[in-house]
Amino acid sequence: MSQQSGAVKFFNETKGFGFIKPDDGGKDLFVHVSALGGLQSLANEQRVVFDVEEGRRGPQAVNVQLEPES
Repeated sequence: MSQQSGAVKFFNETKGFGFIKPDDGGKDLFVHVSALGGLQSLANEQRVVFDVEEGRRGPQAVNVQLEPES
């Protein structure tokens, strides 16, 4: 499975979830705080890389990490 990239659409730190807008133009992906790979939170518009897995309610982002600086 190859990693995808995108930008955080929003993340609710209190509730522990949010959505990522993938660069490929697909549907926004749900992301849960447990998928942040050591990160505590995400900021709106923050660039990230991630894998996609099928969750209980459809595709979701997992193994989320900050996008490396180029």
